[in-house]
Amino acid sequence: MTLADALPVKSWSDLRSRLISAVVLAVFVIAVTLAGGWPFRLLCVLSGLIVFEEWARITRARRAGPLFTLGRRATWLALALFLFGLPVMALVVVVAVCIFLWLVDRREREASWLLAGIGYTVASSVLPGMLRGDSPEGLAVLAVVMAVVWASDIAAYFTGRAIGGPKLLPSVSPKKTVSGALGGLAAGIVFGVVTFWLFGGEVGVFAVVLTGLLSVVGQAGDLFESWVKRRFGVKDSGRIIPGHGGLMDRIDALIAATAATWLIGVLLSGLAHPARAIIALQLG
Repeated sequence: MTLADALPVKSWSDLRSRLISAVVLAVFVIAVTLAGGWPFRLLCVLSGLIVFEEWARITRARRAGPLFTLGRRATWLALALFLFGLPVMALVVVVAVCIFLWLVDRREREASWLLAGIGYTVASSVLPGMLRGDSPEGLAVLAVVMAVVWASDIAAYFTGRAIGGPKLLPSVSPKKTVSGALGGLAAGIVFGVVTFWLFGGEVGVFAVVLTGLLSVVGQAGDLFESWVKRRFGVKDSGRIIPGHGGLMDRIDALIAATAATWLIGVLLSGLAHPARAIIALQLG
């Protein structure tokens, strides 16, 4: 019996479109990530632009009026600075405009979701670019993040369907199960550790802890986006990817895991080369 026979027609149709979209997107992203440089920065910028617009549509951030216009233009400026190789300046622009918006809006709170959207956009674009950089360490670390997130996502989907059981957080995402989350965690650790080994040759406790943390953070990022959509009564963030909806629906876990990895790297070694300290710890 094939998987298509085992699953209902509607489920198989949904799975097939998800798989095709996921494979095409993964191959493209991997190729551009390997290339690095301006092609990867351009991909990050395009991702950021789409994510910002999807977030604005979901949360109705445009209701902030002139504040929304200011926030969007500042985000565009930050993405342009990042594209031309000025990521730190891009972060300065983002921090400055967020502080200004918070000060102006601290009583009315009309721009709260706009502020969150600017941060989410930066996490989906500037932070992956800073983590990747142009170094072998950046490529290795970003490869580990992708392996953990994608393995967790796939394993959670199949484990949850095969085993079922108690729901993970039914009020936020009715289909996700505890078994799926645990299956995703196990797969994320295995594939993440294997990726570490492929790049470094040795695997220590740090690799296991980090990949486990990233799997949990990635799954939390997925739940967070589900909560935002449920909060505003939206099913999909968009229709750009067949079987997945919008771009946010596809990269929500990756955004969270990448942001966590970037933060760890910055805390360990600063803004210039956040990936180097992670590789240094892994190699002992």
